[in-house]
Amino acid sequence: MTLAKIVYASLTGNTEEIADVVCEALENLSIDVEMEECTQVDAADFEDADICVVACYTYDDGNLPDEIIDFHEDLLELNLDGKIYGVVGSGDTFYDYFCKCVDDFDASFEKTGATKGAESVKVELAAEEEDIIALESFAESLVETYNNL
Repeated sequence: MTLAKIVYASLTGNTEEIADVVCEALENLSIDVEMEECTQVDAADFEDADICVVACYTYDDGNLPDEIIDFHEDLLELNLDGKIYGVVGSGDTFYDYFCKCVDDFDASFEKTGATKGAESVKVELAAEEEDIIALESFAESLVETYNNL
């Protein structure tokens, strides 16, 4: 069966909630899902998954959260050719670089050779109804891309 791995970093709980929405949407599409907090997993665990997802918040003015920096650096060392990836995250438009970490992880996944399975979803703070719909569509796109490989 198809395995999706979701790795998240969450300070306030908003990004964990975003990851939960993606997890549930993937499960509803008959995908096995493993979801783990970034300090509890190695980036190399993505090598065992078919679909790789990172959910990350952007800290301060465009910075990666401290707890995911090592994971991000390790991700850059991987060859994920043949894998599907997607990135979601939360941020605050108060800052100049809204959800910059989503873009950072997207670029990093691209360097691993993985195939982008869905357009990234950026959420202002906590997910609202329209964000949940976008996250569910994100999950559908990931599965569709995987099935078309």
